Amino acid sequence: MAAIYARISSDQDGRGLGVARQVEDCRKLASERGWVVAEEYVDNDVSAYSGKARSAYQRMLADLAAGERDAVLVYNLDRLHRQPAELEDFVTLCEKAGVTSVATVTADIDLGNDDGLFMARMFAAFAAKESGRRSARVRRKMQANAVAGLPHGGSLRPFGYDETRMVVIESEAAIIGQLAARFLAGESLRSLASWLEDNEVATVAGKPWRTTTLKAVLLSGRIAGLREHQGVIVGPAAWPGIISEEQHRRIRALMAQKAVSGRRAARRYALSGLLRCGKCGNRLYSAARGDRRRYVCLSGPGHGGCGRLTVVAEPVEELIAKAVLFRLDTPELADTLAGRTAQDEALAEVVTQLGGDRAQLEELAEAYAARSITMREWLAARKLIEDRITRAERRLARANNTDALPSLIGNGQALGRAWDSLNLDRHVAIIKAVLDHAVIGPGQPGARTLDPARVRPAWKL
Repeated sequence: MAAIYARISSDQDGRGLGVARQVEDCRKLASERGWVVAEEYVDNDVSAYSGKARSAYQRMLADLAAGERDAVLVYNLDRLHRQPAELEDFVTLCEKAGVTSVATVTADIDLGNDDGLFMARMFAAFAAKESGRRSARVRRKMQANAVAGLPHGGSLRPFGYDETRMVVIESEAAIIGQLAARFLAGESLRSLASWLEDNEVATVAGKPWRTTTLKAVLLSGRIAGLREHQGVIVGPAAWPGIISEEQHRRIRALMAQKAVSGRRAARRYALSGLLRCGKCGNRLYSAARGDRRRYVCLSGPGHGGCGRLTVVAEPVEELIAKAVLFRLDTPELADTLAGRTAQDEALAEVVTQLGGDRAQLEELAEAYAARSITMREWLAARKLIEDRITRAERRLARANNTDALPSLIGNGQALGRAWDSLNLDRHVAIIKAVLDHAVIGPGQPGARTLDPARVRPAWKL
């Protein structure tokens, strides 16, 4: 009972035509020999030179070792192996299993005699040499394309661009623009993925968005018109960007900041971290008392507040939300936003310096690894650089929350009508785009309603 094995290392269109032709030729050869084919083992789009596991090949080896197959048919010997070491393992297995017949469409190999083994080893050595040359040529071509800013191939087009990878699809570009602005404004990847799902926006593969997929899109230099090669930006791309290079740098900085800070619990309340005690200035914390939720000034270790101020949560959240939405429609806010050019230029400089500091940190680690500097020198220099990075990231984090303003200004009434349908992350992003914090003053004992005069907003803009 014979086995047919077919493999192709690159299947550009995903239709498996290469392996289909191999199988067809092997069937014809089996018919001419009068061999009965028990099973066809196919590895499509898998290289034998790369060392990656070939599931069908491994399954065939197991069947040979078990004595269930007594011959192998393959289009050419290099479809079986492109590494001499792999051939030797195959020969050893066949010797133990008593398999000597390996027929190819191009030539016959008898592993049962010295001449056959010699020819098989020659074929494997030649195939390894050719694979090495081909791999080097491919690497050189890919590097040259990257330097020239030309796109890299792949079975799927990138989201936002057509099949040529050079032309922007405007409808998808608009979605990417919203995703970038809302992420910089503080909305989580999970919230954005849910928004895409709610609006029935699928990936180019037709699948729902996951946070990992969305993160890869937002981190990609492609959407900023930058060419990446092996994870490093090598220069401008030949295709147009969808977001600005500054937005791209700020997204990467914010992603890095989130990665360093670690996982955080999901936000539960709209004004967490945004309220201050009017008596002592300490931050207010959400706490449940009975059947009502409140924001409370907490005393004691770890909090340090006066412990003498509280406000019912829902009324203050509703009041501040209405104040934010009203402010979005005021001419003063639009005028203030128009004067942000100098601030944006300053932030762009901070982003550039941040990138330089991170690169210097990597160079410092490489210098220590190469024993060019001592541990003491490495620690001293690292502390200075990390302090600069921390200060820059904090400054960017404070500024990031205003990125969504251009799309929010003038839309306060529309957002108010849709407020109840927006998720908590979206609420927080909108509020934090305008509000730095709010001070809650003391209330009248026994009051059953919130006095608006107790709430003093400190606006960012």
